[in-house]
Amino acid sequence: MKRYITIIVLTVLASVFFNATNIKEQPKLDGTLIQQSTKKLHFLELPNYPWADSIFKTLNSEERIAQLFMVAAYSNKDQAHVNEISKLVKDYKIGGLIFFQGGPVREAILTNKYQQMAKVPLMISIDGEWGLAMRLDSTITFPKQMTLGAIQNDSLIYQMGKEIALQCRRIGIHVNLAPVVDVNNNPNNPVINYRSFGENKYNVAKKGIMYMKGMQDQFVMANAKHFPGHGDTDTDSHLALPVIKHPKERIDSLELYPFKEMMKEGLGSVMVAHLFIPSLDSTPKQATTLSPKVVKDLLKNDMAFKGLAFTDALNMKGVSAFYKPGEVDLKALLAGNDVLLFAEDVPKAIGYIQTAVKEGKISQKEIDQRCLKILKSKEWLGAHKAQPIVLDSIYTDLNNDNAERINRKLYKNALTLIKNKNELLPLKRLDSTKIATVNIDMKAPSTFAKTTSKYTNVQHFYLPSNPSAEDIQNLNAKLKDYNTVIVALAGMNQRPKSDFGISASVADFVAKLSVSKNTVLAVFGNPYGLKKQPALTKATSIIIAYEHRIYTEEYVAQLIFGGVEAKGKLPVSISNEFPEGHGIATAKTRVSYIEPKDLGIKKSYLKRIDSIVYASIKEGVFPGCQLLAMKDGQIFLQKSYGHHSYDKAIEVEDHHLYDLASITKIASSTAAIMKYHELGVMNVDSTLGFFLPDLVDSTPYASLKLKEMLTHQAGLVAWIPFYTKTLKLTKPNPEIYSTVKTEKFNSQVADNLFISSTYKDSIFKQIIASPLGVKKYKYSDLGYYFTQEILQRKSGKSLNLLVDSLFYKPMGLHNLTYFPLQRFSKEEITPTEKDKTYRQQHIHGHVHDQGAAMMGGVGGHAGLFSNANDLGVFMYMLSNYGVYGGERYLQEKTVKLFTSSPYAATGNRRGIGFDKPVRSGSGGPTCDGCTSPNSFGHTGFTGTITWADPDNGIVYVFLSNRVNPNAENNKLASSGVRTKIQQILYDAVNDTKTKKKRA
Repeated sequence: MKRYITIIVLTVLASVFFNATNIKEQPKLDGTLIQQSTKKLHFLELPNYPWADSIFKTLNSEERIAQLFMVAAYSNKDQAHVNEISKLVKDYKIGGLIFFQGGPVREAILTNKYQQMAKVPLMISIDGEWGLAMRLDSTITFPKQMTLGAIQNDSLIYQMGKEIALQCRRIGIHVNLAPVVDVNNNPNNPVINYRSFGENKYNVAKKGIMYMKGMQDQFVMANAKHFPGHGDTDTDSHLALPVIKHPKERIDSLELYPFKEMMKEGLGSVMVAHLFIPSLDSTPKQATTLSPKVVKDLLKNDMAFKGLAFTDALNMKGVSAFYKPGEVDLKALLAGNDVLLFAEDVPKAIGYIQTAVKEGKISQKEIDQRCLKILKSKEWLGAHKAQPIVLDSIYTDLNNDNAERINRKLYKNALTLIKNKNELLPLKRLDSTKIATVNIDMKAPSTFAKTTSKYTNVQHFYLPSNPSAEDIQNLNAKLKDYNTVIVALAGMNQRPKSDFGISASVADFVAKLSVSKNTVLAVFGNPYGLKKQPALTKATSIIIAYEHRIYTEEYVAQLIFGGVEAKGKLPVSISNEFPEGHGIATAKTRVSYIEPKDLGIKKSYLKRIDSIVYASIKEGVFPGCQLLAMKDGQIFLQKSYGHHSYDKAIEVEDHHLYDLASITKIASSTAAIMKYHELGVMNVDSTLGFFLPDLVDSTPYASLKLKEMLTHQAGLVAWIPFYTKTLKLTKPNPEIYSTVKTEKFNSQVADNLFISSTYKDSIFKQIIASPLGVKKYKYSDLGYYFTQEILQRKSGKSLNLLVDSLFYKPMGLHNLTYFPLQRFSKEEITPTEKDKTYRQQHIHGHVHDQGAAMMGGVGGHAGLFSNANDLGVFMYMLSNYGVYGGERYLQEKTVKLFTSSPYAATGNRRGIGFDKPVRSGSGGPTCDGCTSPNSFGHTGFTGTITWADPDNGIVYVFLSNRVNPNAENNKLASSGVRTKIQQILYDAVNDTKTKKKRA
């Protein structure tokens, strides 16, 4: 805590100094004077550095030279390497280390060791352009800079820089050699390319500044590289000396622009590149790193840079091919560099420099000035007060929720839609779209494929990155019946010479596929790949994801279906059709899938839910369950627990189905009535006598209104066990049932059990024969037999086909269905009761409710199966007042009418078909007082509940098969598990609101 208070205080002080003005006469480059009145002081120009001044006086001339060296260290090498670094630190008193490969804990241990033996605290650096993971295992990989270049919200870059800085400080790092601010305008650049923010100098500068400020606000020094600009090269300076032939005017206006802008904002350090630029220094084979004209004259004098000048690594062939170790260090020092990076032979280099001082090639005063500047930097960075790094919880601290949340935002905001012919994306009505994915160089089942399947029924195919003609021929045969194919192109690399890993066979496959089908191409790699393989641009729609990560697989799939928006812009040009800055925006039209951390929800709430569920499974409340929770159309919790049954043979998975029982009332028959009501086909104030005169005329039922039945206000008896009259002794009567399907026995009740479809007439007679009670609230299923009959007569379709055509198919809800065994295997459906009183079998894949079973599996009150995902989406459509996927399924006024409580004055909380929240102190389906009065939902006998709260933006689904193996098990209701979980979810969401208010 003390450390962070110190950081805050220093931040405030630095801010004061950065904004100080120094009005004085300044010389122009031509020698004339100008008045400069708003010059910001660089932090190294601040007047008070008592520690630096004091420690400087204790150093002898050799030790002052040693402070200029920053040597490469590794935490994954042997003891001989550790001994070598230890000797340089202890005996030669070098100024700093740059850590490369290894792990965070191992590095922290070594940092503690080296710092303990150092006379002057070491300045520790890392080359972490995309975070610590660029060099260290077990850490978070942030996006490459080309990905960042596509993002339009630059504040996200600042947040990333801040988080990277905090991670650096956690393991004792003071300098991060980032960001790259080379303007990459050469698609064949083998070394910068994806490491650049792009080809637009303004975009590069803005993002470089935000990255820098994020780090330096946390007192981690940024390092802009590679000065004076490495973007327009086709040679890797690690291997040779690149040549840039542009005139000085072009370099000044383009390549130097980001560096100038960052310097205005207090840039801490610059890395000088190994380049040969004749217009700046025509000395043959003279790398810019070793050129006084570039470092002293251009960087320090003309551009008045006050920070530290780092060399690029002095072991790179761009310089090491021409000079021996030690010699190259001296040349770099003479050129004007402050920090000699990756020195290969420090003792020899010190010797060369000492000789140069004696020979008058460089003065001790110059060395002293640079040494003091390094010491001031250490003081500003707090290196002089550093405590030993605490090793406990390093992995947890580095892989924290905030970092992951920022990372997900970055990848999501970078997604760039560059082509969208006929506005194909987001995909619209899914009933007319038969979709397949082709996953190139992805392992099955890919995250991309699994995410697309959350939106609709999608078939998935896989191809290698360089498929044979036979591979493609076989795949084309399988794709014949699909009208929309999504090609997920992974397996790419960053090498221009290999066409970024895209094979000609893949490009040809996509081009030919696009002639006859809607083709969506998702590029999980470098956009320059399309420049190399232009046949890919024939696709109907093209999304650039820039990198192949789990995050990008998830978000691209969501973008295709409208779960997330396309916001990115190309940071580089692909062609005239797809120039830099091009990007097509899309809207969010469907639910998205996020992590709880994205909403700021604490893990403690989720752990409480886990504890409740696991305890319930252990206590035999249910064998397993599915949970789903959504906030404002964002599914932040989707989890499956336990098993299908207590024998633990099959684990519950997110795509598995449950019998919804009475939730069918709202997700099927009520929804259809709502649609027909707004179309003027079925008015809920009309009577049964109006709709079904042949069934109810001359009976008391004729005057019952639909609204009364749907609100359980009609006086109907609660339940009639219709099946008991069809039993002979204790088994199904063979005169009424058959064990095989025949023309007469044509309606399936269960496995190997069929009844005549005309038996429903007997059911209606039994209902009408039952007495009507007083018109007050009494829960009953019986009204839904009538509403089903009305809907089927009005539509001319069976209820299952009606709701499928009105809602499920166009919404893509493949898992929300009657007759699940027609689509899914039994292994994907949870079983319900071992029915010993009626069907004499374990009910599995057939409706649990006896009456709905006798109706052939389709009831207005029961018969629907679903997973939590599809039911949650359906409820979201209702809570969104009828709109989903860019389509309107119901009018807002219709939803509000049916989810109101027309008989509230009589004490009946029910809506028209929907249940409503509990009232204070009374029992019911929801947590007491947590939900809004406008919320609605329903429970199911099998152990289910779904609830939607438009006011709070929350949708909740809980599915279980608590009736397995015995429906007498009522522990679910008595334990209050469903309402306890709902309360925790509301507490979790409300806690995030409180945090936002405090902020």
